[in-house]
Amino acid sequence: MKMILRIVLFSLVLVSCLSNKNLYESIEKNKEFREEVLKYSNGKYASLSNGNTYYEEANPNSDNGTVVLVHGFSVPSYIWEVTFNTLKDKGYHVVMMDLFGRGNSDNPDLPQTDQLRALQVLELINELKIDKAVLVGLSNGGRIISKMAALNSEKIQALFYVSTSSFMDYKKPTSIEVSSKEIEDFIATYPTRSEGQLADFYDQNQFPDWPKKYEKLLYHKGFAKALISTQKNLTTMDDIHVKIDSLGLPVYVFWGIHDEVVSYAAFKEKLKMLLPNRKEFFIEKAAHLPHMENQEVFENLLLTSLTEIIN
Repeated sequence: MKMILRIVLFSLVLVSCLSNKNLYESIEKNKEFREEVLKYSNGKYASLSNGNTYYEEANPNSDNGTVVLVHGFSVPSYIWEVTFNTLKDKGYHVVMMDLFGRGNSDNPDLPQTDQLRALQVLELINELKIDKAVLVGLSNGGRIISKMAALNSEKIQALFYVSTSSFMDYKKPTSIEVSSKEIEDFIATYPTRSEGQLADFYDQNQFPDWPKKYEKLLYHKGFAKALISTQKNLTTMDDIHVKIDSLGLPVYVFWGIHDEVVSYAAFKEKLKMLLPNRKEFFIEKAAHLPHMENQEVFENLLLTSLTEIIN
């Protein structure tokens, strides 16, 4: 009897797992999806040229200055939640949003270039009637704020890079098209992809529930294609960073000392030539997400730097 019960339980677990796998990329980001999101969030939607963009905003009438937080490669705006709340409490006008293909924003069937997402952020800034802002880009988000500076530097007070991949070198791909086979192969990695997010941390034990938040993203239709397309459209941005330096824009760079996602050693000599006037900070007890792992140290540096720029 015990053996039969075990077999039944095992079968139920197996069916459940198979069902969950079959549901990957099953959720359309349509009107019903957006309405449901707004029931359980503090955000809003802006209807932009290339799709609906989810964002959260605090202190829109503040005189303390505006900070726009731009997330990285795949984890959407919730990755900035702790920093958003601190800036909110300090009275800054602060905005964070989901880039196309991520989180609660649309997944437009377009090549996921830096320009696509940079224009998305610039358009949202205009929609919110923001004259100038400090841009803070995390990881791949650093590429977005660099591209924004190249497109419209008049909107930017300063650029803050956190664990950024902006300074890495990339080879031009043979093709930027994304095939059905590539999407299928990518989705096949979903069962282990959420746990893999823990590799961003120096001490994974600090954030045991982190994979659960990411797991929800895997059910959004178009997520795999967006990430693959992003990877295929990465280009070396040296020329843009030379331009940023020539414009005299203030640049602040933050690194987690134990970061193994973006290797600082790979481009540190080049960085000295590209942005010689940058201010640079190295944060102990942190890897790829220093704003979460060593929040107190990171925020002290951030707030001090913002005071230099805005006040």
